[in-house]
Amino acid sequence: MSKKSIAFLIISLVIGCLFVLRACHFGSIDSGYQKLNEVQPFHYNGKQFAGSQSCIPCHESIYKTHTATAHFNTSARANGENLQGSFNGEQDRINLVGSQVKLVAESEDYFQVTKSYPGKILDKSKIDVVIGSGVKGQSHLTFKGDSLYQLQVSYFKLTNGWVNSPGFPNQRFQRPVMDNCIKCHVTFAKNEDVSGMSNVYDKDSFIYGVDCERCHGPSQEHVDFRKGNLKLNTADPIVQIDTLSRNLRDNICAQCHAGLRANQLKNPFSYVVGEKLEEYSKNYNTRKPEYELDVHGNQYGLLKSSACYKNSPTMSCTTCHDSHLNQREQENVFNGKCMECHKAVQHPHETEMKSSTAQYDNCIKCHMPVFPSKTMNVSLPNTNQEKAIDIRTHLIGIYIDKVYQTKP
Repeated sequence: MSKKSIAFLIISLVIGCLFVLRACHFGSIDSGYQKLNEVQPFHYNGKQFAGSQSCIPCHESIYKTHTATAHFNTSARANGENLQGSFNGEQDRINLVGSQVKLVAESEDYFQVTKSYPGKILDKSKIDVVIGSGVKGQSHLTFKGDSLYQLQVSYFKLTNGWVNSPGFPNQRFQRPVMDNCIKCHVTFAKNEDVSGMSNVYDKDSFIYGVDCERCHGPSQEHVDFRKGNLKLNTADPIVQIDTLSRNLRDNICAQCHAGLRANQLKNPFSYVVGEKLEEYSKNYNTRKPEYELDVHGNQYGLLKSSACYKNSPTMSCTTCHDSHLNQREQENVFNGKCMECHKAVQHPHETEMKSSTAQYDNCIKCHMPVFPSKTMNVSLPNTNQEKAIDIRTHLIGIYIDKVYQTKP
C-alpha cells in the first residue's frame, strides 16, 4: 500500500471517529432530539446549566421516558404541535363583561384577540408560552417586551374547550407572572429582580419544562467531568440524590408540591438540590390542620400528615413516584406500592369486601380518594358556574363518604 493510500485511510478513520463521537454526544443522528443551545444560562449560584439533551449519551433511556412525563411537558414555547384546543372556529371564544376574547391562528403564530362588542380590537397578544401538559388543561403566557403575563383564556380538557383562566374575573384582566407562579413550570428563569417579585425576565434564560437539571442541579461541570471519565465513582461534582437524607430528597419535590410559599431571602430559582428548602421559603399554611390543606398545591404537606409517612423512617415521595416515568392513571402501580408494606396486614373488612362488588385490591380508591381543589377552579363558558379540578389527596387515611376519619 502506497504512503498516499495509507494517509487517505488514516484521514477516513479519523473523520469516521468524529462522526461516531458526535453521535454519542448528541444521540443518534436520526433520533430527532433537539439541538442544544449554543450557550446555556448560569444559575444564581454561578454554576452553568448543560441542557437536558446533554444527558442523552449516558442516560438515553431515562431521558426518553422522562420526556413523556407531565413534569417535562409542563411548559414549552408555544407552537401548533403542543397547543391544545381549536383555533379560528365559531366556538373558539369566550364572552366577558364588555368584551369578547377569540383564539386566532395566523400562519405559524397563535393569538388571543380581545374585542369590544362593537368590534374594536382592545388587545392582541401572541401566545408565546404554553403552560401545562394538557392532562387537565393548558394556560397561555405572553411577553410584552421582557414582561411576562398570563392570558385571559385557558383550555380545559374536561369540556374540550375554552374557559376563563383560573382566578380571573369575568372582565378584561392582566396577571403579571412572577417567580412564585412560573417556578413550578420551568426549570429556570432569571428575574430582573433578585427577590423574584418582578415579571421582567431575561428571555434567553428560560429552560422550559421541569427537566433533569431542576432536580439534579445545573450540570455543566458534571458533563465536563464525565467526558472521558465514565467509570470514575468519586469526585463527580453533581449531587448524588440517593445519598441525601429523606428530608433533603423530599425538599426537591416540595419546591412545587408543598403549597404556596413565602419567600424570605432569595427567589425560588436560587434553591438547588441538596440544600434546605426552609432556608429559602416557608409554607403559608404551616399551622393549618392537615384536612384543610388543598389537594392541588400541598400534596407534600398532606403526605407528611399521614400515618404511613410518620411511621416509616424511609418513606418519601419517590417511594411511590418514579419521576423518570409517566405513571399517570396506573393505579395498579400505586396499589402495588401499598401492598409492599401492607401485604401481611389483614384488612378489617376483607370478608365483606370480597363478597361485594367492591374492588378489593384498589387501595388508593378508598384511602386516597379524589377531592375537588379549593384553589383550582375554572368558570364554565356561557354559565355562571365554576368547576373545581379534581385531584387525588395525599392524606392517606380512612374515609367514610370522602370524610377523613382517622389514621389507617
